[in-house]
Amino acid sequence: MATRLQTRESEAKLYERDYYAWTRAQAAILRRMRQQEAETGLDLANLAEEVEDLGRSERDAVRSQVRRIIEHLLKLEYSGAREPRDSWMDTVADARAVLDDKLSPSLRRDVEAVWPRLYAQVLSKVRRALRRFDEPDAAAALPADCPYDLDDICRPEWYPANRHGIADRDAP
Repeated sequence: MATRLQTRESEAKLYERDYYAWTRAQAAILRRMRQQEAETGLDLANLAEEVEDLGRSERDAVRSQVRRIIEHLLKLEYSGAREPRDSWMDTVADARAVLDDKLSPSLRRDVEAVWPRLYAQVLSKVRRALRRFDEPDAAAALPADCPYDLDDICRPEWYPANRHGIADRDAP
């Protein structure tokens, strides 16, 4: 049986390693304490909600960056426009930096579980953008399923080849 010290050390490690999982675990503990009617003087029900909300915020931030990266990778690959390619690459680099800070094992599993939905959300946005900028053929060429995986989008300095032969100055 784990001692309280071991449990606290384990929780501290989880906090450092996987903040999202930690928030879910802490919320569950707070709810158990409430069910056991522990007299702590704490508003356990609302504390559990608030802690869980912190985790959801982290999850939503990661999902947002994943969508942002996929959006700009699609534009880099399918658009025939020479500009604003550098800006799209900067956006991908910025979003990858955020993901590098936030993507934990449990958030990775979450993103992989909702991958098709994230891609569907991006796909319609990119199609509209390409049509708006007079690239209907590029919009029509976008694949129904995401051509990238999570490892691709997290890989520093990786960009898909442009389908129109446009070489990016900063691409490796």
